[in-house]
Amino acid sequence: MNDIAEATSATAWHAGPEGAAGGHAGPEDAAGGHAAARRDARSRTDTRARIQQIAVGLFTEHGYEGTSLREIAERLSVTKAALYYHFKSKEDIILSLVEDYQAQMDALIAWAGSHPANVETRREILSRYMRIVAERSQVFRMLHQNQAALNTMASALRTLKTAPLQLADQLAGPGASVRERARVLMALGAMSVGWMYLTDQVPDRDELSELITGIANELVDCQPPAAARSGS
Repeated sequence: MNDIAEATSATAWHAGPEGAAGGHAGPEDAAGGHAAARRDARSRTDTRARIQQIAVGLFTEHGYEGTSLREIAERLSVTKAALYYHFKSKEDIILSLVEDYQAQMDALIAWAGSHPANVETRREILSRYMRIVAERSQVFRMLHQNQAALNTMASALRTLKTAPLQLADQLAGPGASVRERARVLMALGAMSVGWMYLTDQVPDRDELSELITGIANELVDCQPPAAARSGS
C-alpha cells in the first residue's frame, strides 16, 4: 500500500460509523486510534528517509541535473504521486537533507551549552559530531559533487558551513583566542575530511571513527608550546 492510500485509509478509519452517527469512542477505540496514528507516522518517516537515501544515491551516480523525480519513484517502486506526497521537487529533497543536518547540529550545540566547559564535555561533543559526520558522509559527498548544479540553493546550503562554526565557538568557549578558535576549527574540519577520504579505504569504520575522534581530541586538548603562547 502506498503512502497516499495509507493516509486515506487512516482518515476513513477515524471517520467510521460511530463518528458519522455522532457516537463516542470508548477507551479501547481511543487506544487503537493512537496506535494506528503512531504506526502511520512511523511509516511516513521511514518512507521519507528511504526517498532521501535513494535520491542521494542517484544524485551521486547520475548527478543532480541528470536525475528526475520519475527515476527516484521507479527506483523506490512507487508512483510519482506517492513521491509527491513527501517531496514536490528535487530541491525539496536537498533542502530536507540540509534541514535534517541542521536539526542534528542544533541539538548537539544545545547539548554542549547545557554542560560544563571541561575536557569530558569537549570529548563527548567530538564523539557526537563524529557520529553526525559518519551518518551524513554520503550526503556531503553528493553535495560536493553537485556544487555547480546546486548553486541556486547557495543560501540554503550555507548552513553546512555555519553550523560547524557555531559548534566551534561552543567548543572553544567565550573569549577564546584566535589560536584556540583556529585549533578547534581545524579539528572539526579534519574530522570531516579524514572520514570522507578514508572511509572507503579501511575495513573497519568503527575503528576509523575512533582513530579520527582521538586525533581531534589531541588537537583540541593539547597545549601549544610556551613560546607560541607568549606570542599569541
